[in-house]
Amino acid sequence: MSPLHNILWFFGYGLSGALVMSLALGILIRIWNWITPMDDWEELKKGNIAVAIVMAAVIVGFALVVASAVHP
Repeated sequence: MSPLHNILWFFGYGLSGALVMSLALGILIRIWNWITPMDDWEELKKGNIAVAIVMAAVIVGFALVVASAVHP
């Protein structure tokens, strides 16, 4: 294989991984909003710091699970 071919595969895998992760994160946020009893987006617009911290913790927890699944 030529180096150019390897570079194209590298960027292709990177782009597809980024697209899949953004889709999975969007699904995670929608499920989280469905589970919680309040409208998280309205609370974030009001400036509720506690909701922002919880949302950040959910995203970091999701990232840890994905990182542990990807890491050999």
